[in-house]
Amino acid sequence: MFNLFGKKESSPRERLAECERKQDWTGLVKAYYQMGVDAMEQGNLNEAVLWLHRADTIYSAQDDIYEKAGEKLTGDCSDRIGQLEDESLLYNDLPALVEEKSEGLRYQKVRIWGLLSLARLVKLGNQLAKLPDCEVLGKLDWAVDLVLKSFQTPPTQEEFNGLRDLCSAFYELGDNPAFWGLGSEISVPGGAPFQVFDLNGLMGIHLEMDAYLDSHLRMICALVNDEEPPEPETGIILGGIMPDYYVRNGAAEPEEVPQVQAELARIWSDYEFVSSDISWEMVEERIAAYKQLDILA
Repeated sequence: MFNLFGKKESSPRERLAECERKQDWTGLVKAYYQMGVDAMEQGNLNEAVLWLHRADTIYSAQDDIYEKAGEKLTGDCSDRIGQLEDESLLYNDLPALVEEKSEGLRYQKVRIWGLLSLARLVKLGNQLAKLPDCEVLGKLDWAVDLVLKSFQTPPTQEEFNGLRDLCSAFYELGDNPAFWGLGSEISVPGGAPFQVFDLNGLMGIHLEMDAYLDSHLRMICALVNDEEPPEPETGIILGGIMPDYYVRNGAAEPEEVPQVQAELARIWSDYEFVSSDISWEMVEERIAAYKQLDILA
């Protein structure tokens, strides 16, 4: 495409790469925002969700980026995200369905359901942990094992503090430019590279990791103090869906992607599993198998 002066215009992805090279985070926000607006106006609503949420994540991370982006952009971006939340999309329908299903389970079984999904992120986390400033994702394996153990035996103070620090690290990951960077990616055999920023989907998988572990710690404190445990978090149950990855790489309907269908089958299989009469040995065996799984294969 050429402009009025006969100069070839850069593509949206080229503009993203240029902003990344210059570390122009405000420019990156504007590029993602415009891509989201264009997708929304063209009726590509999954893409609109992807790009607008990326813009929102970056300008929400740092005050100076927010101020440079300007209230007109941030306000419109927020309004558009709100409009998209009313659409029938995988991004909206799946969390609502999981929440509905969880209401029929005891709180401990909801937590186990979430832990099973968390276990399936271990292998991906270990791969992403090799990237700069993403080492925290390599601690998922330890966290899964400790949570499983702490259902039966209270953690030591050192273990409790370790999980608490991990919560903070997961939360802070989204504020780090290493999270947004287009170069922060790993290769996927037989598929397109996976970006750390692909974790941004479904309210942010890194944030759901934080929410799940924080809720678990608050449950432990409540039980120790003979108080009512907090409601379990359900967001992590969908952690392995990764819609941003598939939409970014051209899937108009992410629910039709074979890997997404396979993960959904595992989620509903886990639901049937936790709904039945299970033992901790059965949970441990299932988790051990999930930690070896490559959810992108």
